[in-house]
Amino acid sequence: MRRLSAFILLLCAGTLLLAGGNQTAGEEAKIEALLAKVARETDVQFVRNGKDYDATTAAKFLRGKWDRQRTEIKTTQDFIDRVASKSSTSGQPYLIRFKNGRTVECRKFLTQLLTAP
Repeated sequence: MRRLSAFILLLCAGTLLLAGGNQTAGEEAKIEALLAKVARETDVQFVRNGKDYDATTAAKFLRGKWDRQRTEIKTTQDFIDRVASKSSTSGQPYLIRFKNGRTVECRKFLTQLLTAP
């Protein structure tokens, strides 16, 4: 009976791990799609620590930062909050500057991109 209980417990734990793995793969796909959308933005500048970068450079930078923190990032929202919202060096928020000069925080911009078709 004890062995049967242990087997059932291991089976349940394995099922939970597999389910969690699928969710993570789905979230990684969402993050990849979000980075692809960022790279295609031609009318914005990514502002990091007071310096402007084009969208392609921004996407490469965010991907590199994500790669270094990948084990800590479980969801797309984790990615936005922990990787793509502020500088880990200065603590300053990342900004998006539009051609008309308007700026928004990167967190807001990415959240809108995430929900856009």
